[in-house]
Amino acid sequence: MTTETATRYKLAIYWAAACGGCDIAILNLGMTLIELTERWEPVFWPAGIDGKREDVKAMADKEIDVCLFDGGIRTDEDAHMAELLRAKSKVLVAFGSCASEGCIPGLANQRPVESVFAAVYDPELNDVEPGMHPDGPWESPYGLLELPRLETRVRTLAQVVDVDYSVPGCPPETERIAEVLTTVTAALDGDVPLPPKGAVLGAGVSTVCDECTRERGVKTIKEFKRIQTLAEVDPNLCLLEQGLPCCGPAARDGCGAKCPAAGAPCIGCYGATEGVVDFGARLLSAYASVVDASEPEDIERVLAGLPDTVGQFYRFSLADSLLHGGRS
Repeated sequence: MTTETATRYKLAIYWAAACGGCDIAILNLGMTLIELTERWEPVFWPAGIDGKREDVKAMADKEIDVCLFDGGIRTDEDAHMAELLRAKSKVLVAFGSCASEGCIPGLANQRPVESVFAAVYDPELNDVEPGMHPDGPWESPYGLLELPRLETRVRTLAQVVDVDYSVPGCPPETERIAEVLTTVTAALDGDVPLPPKGAVLGAGVSTVCDECTRERGVKTIKEFKRIQTLAEVDPNLCLLEQGLPCCGPAARDGCGAKCPAAGAPCIGCYGATEGVVDFGARLLSAYASVVDASEPEDIERVLAGLPDTVGQFYRFSLADSLLHGGRS
């Protein structure tokens, strides 16, 4: 299909409970993004172009060909936009770790909303005026304004609406984003079949360890160490064998193992490997298989090297885990 006669598909990109990194990764496509707009017409992208919710409401159902939805569901507004964009989109993609797993915002699921507000608006902890707290609507010069209501916990996009595909990463690697859009374009053109519903796009099916070029031996470690405590990091040896808590054995490949290549442990932002239900449980199993400790006091000493166990095992996936943060 030539560019002159090709269909220009409608694309929506929305940002819910997230940091904005996914939108920046898209912008990092640079000139490739300009080339992609020959086939894709952005019709709604609050982070990149002017557009209002009412514009989306005015669209016909399924008028949007593909929606990349990044961010988790933290507020009632996030949930409303998820439902609206699901209705207006033929294909809805959970784009990035926040939408597919809950990511860093999902760690707040360990505490009730009241506790979150108390920490954020505590004048002893943060630079806020005493008594400051979001409370009810505000009569502004432009009319009655009201902040979105925080829900009891962060949810993934798939926990709110039906999702067709997911693209992992915090954020997804820019080159993989280009691959995804190119593949979807070819599928919509009819040149290749659409991936099966529920497929993970822009990633592999194995582990980061399989992408990592570091030398691996028989892993046995007696303690976990923090990278800042090491005099130096061996540039060639497996980081886990050096005692650094690397998530490579449990994390899905597709990122190019960039963190281990730079001397930093994998943090698992590409989610669990194919077929794994709970990332934290898989990682815990991997660590248990290499730790050289069996006595209770030795186990306690090893665990002391992981000062934030929830953050280590569920940094990106707590909201999507079997625990769901422990809150209904």
